[in-house]
Amino acid sequence: MTRRSCAIYAVGIICAHLLIVGIGLVVAQVFRTLMHNRLKKEIVLVEGSRVFGSWKSPPPPVYMEYFFFNMTNMKEFLKGAKPEVNQVGPYTYREYRYKDNVSMLANESKVSAYNTKSFVFMRERSVGDPAVDNITTVNIPAWAVMEQAKGSFWRASMVSIWMNTLNSGLFTTRTVDELLWGYEDPLLARVAATKPDVEKIFGLMYKKNGTNDGEFIYHTGVQNYLDYGRVETWKGQSQLTFWTSNQSNAINGSDGSAFHPLLEKNERIYIFTPDLCRSIYMEFEKDVEVKGIPAYRFTPPRSVLASKEENPANKGFCVTPKECLGTGLLKVSPCRKGAPVVASFPHFYLADDKYVSAIEGMSPERTHHQTFLDLNPTTGVIVRANKRAQINVLISRLSGFPNTRNLNDTIFPVMFINESVVIDDASAARVHKLLLIVTLVSNFPLIIVALGTIMLAVFIILLVRARKQKNEVKRIVFTKPLYASSTEDDTSYSPVSDKEKEDPQNGTYIGLTPKVDPQA
Repeated sequence: MTRRSCAIYAVGIICAHLLIVGIGLVVAQVFRTLMHNRLKKEIVLVEGSRVFGSWKSPPPPVYMEYFFFNMTNMKEFLKGAKPEVNQVGPYTYREYRYKDNVSMLANESKVSAYNTKSFVFMRERSVGDPAVDNITTVNIPAWAVMEQAKGSFWRASMVSIWMNTLNSGLFTTRTVDELLWGYEDPLLARVAATKPDVEKIFGLMYKKNGTNDGEFIYHTGVQNYLDYGRVETWKGQSQLTFWTSNQSNAINGSDGSAFHPLLEKNERIYIFTPDLCRSIYMEFEKDVEVKGIPAYRFTPPRSVLASKEENPANKGFCVTPKECLGTGLLKVSPCRKGAPVVASFPHFYLADDKYVSAIEGMSPERTHHQTFLDLNPTTGVIVRANKRAQINVLISRLSGFPNTRNLNDTIFPVMFINESVVIDDASAARVHKLLLIVTLVSNFPLIIVALGTIMLAVFIILLVRARKQKNEVKRIVFTKPLYASSTEDDTSYSPVSDKEKEDPQNGTYIGLTPKVDPQA
């Protein structure tokens, strides 16, 4: 066997092994499984893990935008006209958030922390000065006090007298700063004189700057990667007490800051939000890309805030059977000290049309008013998010308060927020690097198959060339006599003797003798 033949056989054997091993690994997904198991071990809320530092102090900048609805026809509305508002904003604040008092529990299977937030105003991203700009809106403290007093004639009469004396009307004009961060309300101050537990300061974001929402205990994901970031308890409770069913009171999912890796398109993402006093869920909408990072977009469907008729599972969110609101609204008065506060998406997006048409100035748009999360499915990292929610007040006729007799039942919009974040460049680079490693390792069997395919091509080429060379050798052997010198002239035919002898059986004998050159 020649050296060339040995090389061909060696290439063939290597090719066969590469293809068999590579295809076997692809079918068994060995490297993909190994990489996924590695991710499950590394993406955990444990000191020293790949994600622990960014979970405690998220590097991407978060911006909180506040939009207010300014009342433009207050006098006409009090006489029964349709309310008219115009949107004013944004007033933008940089939101700084971090986990405080972090402690590991239960052999690192759980971790406790406080979510501390602080806000710094950003004039360059805002439409005006919050300390100067005035907004005319619903007098929420007055409506909260009236709501508490409406069941008693004597209390209602007393509150009505206080309101007239203090010149506290159904609507008020305040600066953006006052509405957000608080002001001393004269009616609340009067009530606080007899009820010390009542705060005399009111603000939509009062006591929410530089403070936290209470203690959270999270699962670290060590025992099960699907539990990564899931809230176990909030303020020491594993169940809420605001609503009328166990399902509605359940604390499900994460707090919106962490999601488990290896996400699937068909799963629901649950988020517990203290601001709404409940858990909500999101479903896959579409594939997106942010800074070159692939992501799944999850959004809350209409069923999250659907009426009990449209979604019977939401029956538990009815404060009382008579106070069930329509689709797109959630009355959060149980966790707002009885104030008639109603939550919705901005401009009543995904709500019944009647709520949109009841207010002049509402124009719901998916692009500007949808809440969404863009999550990288491999790592669970948030690459972009927009949390949008609207605060409304339920206005209606209240017995004992003559100044409400001309009012129709109205869900009046006060303000909506847009809390947004996009992954920063440094974090995006780290995610890109991790995804590259995951892709290379997971697709290593394909690299082996590709090498096997290349070796197969080389093997085929060597076989073809060897066959051609063999055919060339055979052709040269068969055609050589045509080019050799003839020996016919060097041979003469002569009888064996002078007299030809005839053999009766075999005929005449002829002798072949070399021709002799006569001149030799």
